[in-house]
Amino acid sequence: MNKGEIWLVEIPSSDGHEQGGTRPAIILTEAQPNIAIVVPCTSNVQALRFPFTIEIKPTNRNGLNGISVALVFHMRAVDKKRMVRKIGDLDNSVFKELDVMLKKLLQI
Repeated sequence: MNKGEIWLVEIPSSDGHEQGGTRPAIILTEAQPNIAIVVPCTSNVQALRFPFTIEIKPTNRNGLNGISVALVFHMRAVDKKRMVRKIGDLDNSVFKELDVMLKKLLQI
């Protein structure tokens, strides 16, 4: 797994407002041998009204079927056993935008 890959991930449901269910997610890093930090995506374009979101249009490279929204503010750790399969790679321009947004979100 490498930063910028897009995987289909089974994110456990919660009783709060966190994203859950099987969905595309962007790999940020492998935090531990069995843990990855990911940014979940949604097909609900209304999510773009929130700060720290990025619109991702489908391309052959990223493997997405439709417009997705990367929910950067929802990044989380997931067990690698929840990784279903790699579907693509983030396009370079979106990858750069994600890096800038992460630094701003984390204030680093």
